[in-house]
Amino acid sequence: MMKNIKIVFSLFILLLVQFAQAQQELDGYLKVAASNNPGLKAMFNDYMAAMELVPQVGTLPDPTFAFGYFIQPVETRVGPQRANFNLMQSFPWFGLLSAREDVATEMAKSKYEDFENEKSNIFFEVKTAYYNFYFIEKAIEITKENIEILEVFKRLSLVKIEAGTASVVDELRVELEINDLENQLALFLDTKDAFRIKFNNLLNRDDISEIIVPDVLWQKEIPLEQLNMLDEIYASNHQIKSIEHKLNAFLNQEIAAKKEGLPKFNVGVNYTIVGNNPMSTASDNGKDVLLFPSVGVTIPIYRRKYKALIKEAQFRQEAEISRKEDKKNVLSSVYENTYKDFNDGNRRIALNLRQSEIAKKVLDILIVSYSTNAKDFEEVLRIERQLLKYELEHQKALTDKNAAAAFMDYLIGQ
Repeated sequence: MMKNIKIVFSLFILLLVQFAQAQQELDGYLKVAASNNPGLKAMFNDYMAAMELVPQVGTLPDPTFAFGYFIQPVETRVGPQRANFNLMQSFPWFGLLSAREDVATEMAKSKYEDFENEKSNIFFEVKTAYYNFYFIEKAIEITKENIEILEVFKRLSLVKIEAGTASVVDELRVELEINDLENQLALFLDTKDAFRIKFNNLLNRDDISEIIVPDVLWQKEIPLEQLNMLDEIYASNHQIKSIEHKLNAFLNQEIAAKKEGLPKFNVGVNYTIVGNNPMSTASDNGKDVLLFPSVGVTIPIYRRKYKALIKEAQFRQEAEISRKEDKKNVLSSVYENTYKDFNDGNRRIALNLRQSEIAKKVLDILIVSYSTNAKDFEEVLRIERQLLKYELEHQKALTDKNAAAAFMDYLIGQ
């Protein structure tokens, strides 16, 4: 008894180690996708470009420099004015530049959340493609095993035919089943190539690169309760975060628009080059003149423009508030559907596992019965088809459950 317990415990530990290794393989593929995927790189560069807008909008406008040359010098007490230099700097209303920076920063953060959402989506696609590749591998393996079983039936039927205890129809029926399965196997092999290419394209690597999948797929669970999970989605979903940053950007845009409608100040320096007046005895004869400062005010009198800027920002805020509410409604519906798929996967795993075990027992009994009295051959083939169906459905349920859990990770931004 103790020996059996040790064997079972050792097998359990071995299975856990295999699951851990397989998950490490998948984690490695996710890292490769995050580093290599060209679409993800494009979105990250969009974010970096948006960040470069912050110093652009937060900087004072360029100063204005003007040079004037007097074709006919203007005579003054200290000499003729020959040329004039003017340097002028404009200063917007207090806080306008920081408000513009806040707008650009929030829009850049929105771009970053779009990038993170795309990364989560690619992770989901990689996981789903990985699970599908596992399924097609298992489908090929199961189909080959069933073909081997049918080959045994075929040899058994030939023996019965030679002994005169069975009809040649039995052998032809097996032949039909084998042909169907071989055709299905060819489709699975073609599908495997398509899945391999899709998976490797997500990682942006060679189409023929090897994909390592486990012998048995682990079952991924959803960690939180249903209500808590929905709250987590609302708090962590990157699409909602992106909308929130846009909303903050338009709030700051309204502030900036109000400050745009306030006066701007201009401070300047004038420098005049003065020539010598030979008739003057003044001590500052021919001395250049520096005038500092010259101060001006730009008065925004055309108010329709600034009122329109404020209303634009307010309408955009209302649009983002509505968009956020709509997105939460969509996510709630998607979550419920995903949760249903997850639970359905759990039920199908248990059901098809039980059905496979029962079908195997029935098939063993029928094979023994057929080998002794050549009856129930049609039932043998029918149960064999059911066994194939249950085994395939069991593996499909595993992949569907894990795909639902992977989509749940995407919804919470993982």
